[in-house]
Amino acid sequence: MKSFLRFCVVLSVLFVGAEAFSIGQTALKNEIRRSNKVTSLSAVDPGLTDFVVNAWTSYNQALESDPLLTKSVTAGVILGAADLAGQAIENSISEEDKDIDIARFVRFAFFGFILQAPWNHFYYLLLDAPIFTVLIFYFLGILEGKSTDDVKDQLDRDYKDTMLANWKLWVPATMVNLAFCPPVLRVLFLNCVFFFWSIFLSLKLNNDGEEA
Repeated sequence: MKSFLRFCVVLSVLFVGAEAFSIGQTALKNEIRRSNKVTSLSAVDPGLTDFVVNAWTSYNQALESDPLLTKSVTAGVILGAADLAGQAIENSISEEDKDIDIARFVRFAFFGFILQAPWNHFYYLLLDAPIFTVLIFYFLGILEGKSTDDVKDQLDRDYKDTMLANWKLWVPATMVNLAFCPPVLRVLFLNCVFFFWSIFLSLKLNNDGEEA
């Protein structure tokens, strides 16, 4: 449980930091080999090295001890951050200085925690199935206070375009995931891809709601 708590503290920066550090470290190694220089990689930034290694270790320990909870918290943080990014994009495009819609942020974070991660945890192969997109529309629509008829109308308008975008993103993402990711990290990879997918959903669902 202690490892899970440590993981929660660094969750928001863990994956991006680990990947960036790994890429940078590999590039540095290659450069050193080409120039035939002897350099200690630990001298680049020992603090960052320790942080990334400890955070990644804590994350993997949390996956082993509490896999569903870890994946759910990860999904909640990532999807909530995705909606904040979507709101920032909206403000940038409209050039308006709007306050953050906390309720909208909470809806996306709650969706990631309570539905997206458990769904992927137990039904990974159904990730890109059409039924999941329908669930997204209904789940977020009901939380927003829309009626069933309103959600059906939105599905009539947007389901086809959303599914086309879904397949364009998730088919190649799933291929990469199955080909290169170890099973224990597949949901984490999906959550990171879902960050960008949630930006699309956040913009599309809320844009349509404003037009209505």
